[in-house]
Amino acid sequence: MAVFVALGAFLMTLAGGWVAQRVTDRRHLVLGFAGGLMLGVVGLDLLPEAIEAAGGHVFGVPAALLLFVGGFLVAHLVERLLAVRQAAHGASEERVPQVGMTAAAAMVGHSLMDGVALGAAFQVGGGMGAAVALAVITHDFADGFNTYTITSLYGNARRKALTMLYADAAAPVVGAATTLLFTLPEELLGCYLGFFGGALLYLAAAEILPEAHHDHPARSTLLCTVAGVCFIWLVVGVAG
Repeated sequence: MAVFVALGAFLMTLAGGWVAQRVTDRRHLVLGFAGGLMLGVVGLDLLPEAIEAAGGHVFGVPAALLLFVGGFLVAHLVERLLAVRQAAHGASEERVPQVGMTAAAAMVGHSLMDGVALGAAFQVGGGMGAAVALAVITHDFADGFNTYTITSLYGNARRKALTMLYADAAAPVVGAATTLLFTLPEELLGCYLGFFGGALLYLAAAEILPEAHHDHPARSTLLCTVAGVCFIWLVVGVAG
């Protein structure tokens, strides 16, 4: 059942990527909406789940929050290192393609864990599985949208963006299938979600949203960002 439901997530991810490709003439609106989706996913979905799942504290701070900050700093460090390396080779582009590929790979990893969570939920019971399935299938539309947008934003060719999109779409199916073989400890899953949330927030706040407002500082762009956050809020509320 979990693998069958994951096929729905596969289709929703491809649908999100398809939408991202078809609105290139409104790129600032696409980026504004993508930034809102990423902000909503981090603040309303990933971080609460991470804090609850990771459990323990380190010197009075939840482990998930420490990893959240760590993920933010690692994303910043990786981007700076790649930018310095690019400059050392005489490149003048501000956007480093490797950063986009790295971020997309992180999205694929997140989708893989979505599939694992889906399979684990169905192991608990049908009701739990249905709730998690609703959340995974719905927000995988945002995952596909963000994966294609992030990859192409950093100057990668359309072929690479589509490759990462297909990988992101297949990841939940693979993740759900692996739960037939083993069960991931809840604490480890929570730590991963915290770290990934920090990296995703960095990309949204430091890259996606500034780029969206750079050439088009319009109200419509801001409204798209708010709409992205509200969409994730609706998904979380319905799934809850």
